[in-house]
Amino acid sequence: MADDTGTPAYGPGDRVRVRAVDPPHHTRVPRYVRGQVGEVVEAHGAWPLPDDRVRGIDPPRVETVYSVRFAARDLWGTGGHTVAVDLWESYLEPC
Repeated sequence: MADDTGTPAYGPGDRVRVRAVDPPHHTRVPRYVRGQVGEVVEAHGAWPLPDDRVRGIDPPRVETVYSVRFAARDLWGTGGHTVAVDLWESYLEPC
C-alpha cells in the first residue's frame, strides 16, 4: 500500500501478481487476470476503492491505481499483443 507520503508501492517495470481472490461482493478485478503476473506500466494516483463504495463503506479506502500490462498469450494461450488493465493497489502483490 502507498505510504503516508503517497508514494506508490510499485513503479513502471515492476512485476506484480494479481491476487487470486473471489470475494463475495463487488470487485473490479477481472477474472481473466486473477492470479496472473503482469508488469506495471504507470501509477495513476490515488482513487477511492470501488469495492468499498459499492458496499457502502464510508469513507472508502483510497489507493493508488496502476495500469498493469499482461501478455495476451499468458491470459488466453494465444495472441502476440498485450492487454492493459487498471487495478487498485490492494488487488496486487509483488512477485
